[in-house]
Amino acid sequence: MKCGSPSALATYRESLLSARNGGKTRIIISTNATCCILQGSREVTQRFEEEIESRGLADSIELKRTGCLGFCEIEPMVILPDADILYQKVRPSDVAEIVERSILSDGVIDRLLFRDPVAKSRMRSRGEMTFYQKQMRLILGTNERIEPTSINDYVAIGGYQAAAEALSEKTPEQIIDEIERAGLRGRGGGGFPTARKWRSCRKAESPDGIRYVMCNADEGDPGAYMDRSVLEGNPHSVIEGMIIGSFAIGAHEGYVYVRAEYPLAVEHLRKALDDARSFGFLGDDIFGTGHSFHIKVVQGAGAFVCGESTALMASIEGRVGRPRAKYVHTVEKGLRDKPSTLNNVETWANVTRILQMGADEYAAIGTEGSKGTKIFSLVGKINNTGLVEVPMGITLREIIFDIGGGIPKGKAFKAVQTGGPSGGCIPEEMLDLPVDFDELTNVGSMMGSGGMIVMDEDTCMVDVARYFTGFLKGESCGKCVPCREGVARMSQILERICSGTGTPEDLETIAELAEYLADSALCALGSTAANPVLTTLKYFKHEYEEHINERYCRSGVCKELFRFEIESDPCTGCGACRKKCPVGAIAGERKEPHVIDQDACIKCGECYAVCRFDAIRKARVREVVA
Repeated sequence: MKCGSPSALATYRESLLSARNGGKTRIIISTNATCCILQGSREVTQRFEEEIESRGLADSIELKRTGCLGFCEIEPMVILPDADILYQKVRPSDVAEIVERSILSDGVIDRLLFRDPVAKSRMRSRGEMTFYQKQMRLILGTNERIEPTSINDYVAIGGYQAAAEALSEKTPEQIIDEIERAGLRGRGGGGFPTARKWRSCRKAESPDGIRYVMCNADEGDPGAYMDRSVLEGNPHSVIEGMIIGSFAIGAHEGYVYVRAEYPLAVEHLRKALDDARSFGFLGDDIFGTGHSFHIKVVQGAGAFVCGESTALMASIEGRVGRPRAKYVHTVEKGLRDKPSTLNNVETWANVTRILQMGADEYAAIGTEGSKGTKIFSLVGKINNTGLVEVPMGITLREIIFDIGGGIPKGKAFKAVQTGGPSGGCIPEEMLDLPVDFDELTNVGSMMGSGGMIVMDEDTCMVDVARYFTGFLKGESCGKCVPCREGVARMSQILERICSGTGTPEDLETIAELAEYLADSALCALGSTAANPVLTTLKYFKHEYEEHINERYCRSGVCKELFRFEIESDPCTGCGACRKKCPVGAIAGERKEPHVIDQDACIKCGECYAVCRFDAIRKARVREVVA
């Protein structure tokens, strides 16, 4: 099928809509998302297919196999939109009952409804759930409306209409002006104004007229999976954004640089590109406008540093992915020394959305300096784990306690890290901080690509700094001395502090290293590597001091600084800890207090987790020595 003009696209869309049977009962299952597949969504989908066929219901039921629906904690989800019901943690054995009671009848299966961890009550629909109530799903909202492998689904909801209108009715300058009026800033980490980048690239000299447009899908932050879910759930929204951007910039060739560890995203992206070419949305003379644009997929090997623009471009060229100095901007000399524009997955999807809804409506969302919405992966010590899309300016408290449902097991909130390994840790007293680019930077963190890791009272902040610094040390490309040696030195110091052999002078050394890195590292991996250390030092210095001066880890995480002990009075001798110990370090008779062999104990924490009588405590090393 070729849609060689905007009018042909409109006609085809009308034919799709008229051919659809609006009387069918809809069932939505996130069959095409990695996290959902791991939870068993494909087995549930297969069981629905078998049940529908065996009952002869194919003409009356529409099964929509979508991408990620956001609420990863309760997958597999089954949504019945016509009845406004959401069933959570569905198993194949539940399917026949759902069809019988909720599709063929009007019944509701209470045990499959979401149980709010705070209110302790069952909730029937998304409208009742705080996880969805405060979200604004401009980008993720299309996931539930389409199957990601169906271009017809995307066209039916208005897909490629924005590109058709942009290429046929607007000039490149008008498009860039609209992106500028919308206030779009890059969602990949730095928050650079998108229109300014596009305009600079368009104006940059290129004797042969060659310019490149690229999509950064090399998502490497621990715990982050926003870009993966967008590519898995709606790859066409990214492709359409790139088509619009290519016309605005004057580029005819584009690349999507995507992690090889994202096989499903790559599969859906390649399928979407093939379908877009067959419809004439990619290739030569798109929509009869004379504009040609081609996209290639390049798979990265998973190097974190290749998320940096110049390292990414070097990797596309077939060279080692290492950054270069920034005195020559990539909008002037980027890929193959040609003017190049690189935006990430979420930014390109926002371009499509802006052209669909209009710049003014988009700009009305968010704060003065940060417009629109932002997708976060909300993970860690949080009840409602998942992908959330919120308007800029929402507070951390609203995200963590309203959308996220608070901290599991009633434990106290300690900190939240935003911005990935190079982001900062924000303490409880700043929970009412509005979330936007500038506010997060002001407190020593950053927006980053959208990782948000929540930590509770059992988290050791020194260990957090140690973990992320160790990650960055391993991911450093080694090209520049400040990063190669400075991050390694910081990691070494933090390892020493966590082992109980740190000194007060170590804190001064870390501060000096952080300043050195910020001023002299070649790229942002090095210059921001100290953020986790600096923010934990600023807001949780007492924990560093306890590790150094008292050889004490208050959270019982740093193994050299505590040991497990069984208190005789509360111990009932039930034997649960003894049975759970993997190394046989616990001994004792039934109904008699048990003891731990400290030489054999590996401090795995299994006994601590299984004890129902709070008889096991984490004792200070100094307390034991004394």
